[in-house]
Amino acid sequence: HERSVEYYTRAAGLGDVTSHFNLANAYQNGQGVERDEKRAINHWEEAAIGGHPGARFNLGAIEEHNRRADGSQADRAVRHYIIAANLGHDGSLEQLKKLY
Repeated sequence: HERSVEYYTRAAGLGDVTSHFNLANAYQNGQGVERDEKRAINHWEEAAIGGHPGARFNLGAIEEHNRRADGSQADRAVRHYIIAANLGHDGSLEQLKKLY
């Protein structure tokens, strides 16, 4: 895993969206690197900006998990899920159904 992280880091530095997504997963799961949720979120954000549907879905899941009593996080989760669904992520549609 460490070698993969090295290559993903180089490719992400060049703007590769899938590499950002893969790095995020590595940091989230502690595969080849120390677990670091902040770095995971940063890489998912970079991948989402680049149009990666799975990254957008994961950001929605994090927002949903962390939602506050005032509902602000739920709104953000819904926005991420809608964008991911528009990008073709089927799991996002399922999450939207659960929320409504």
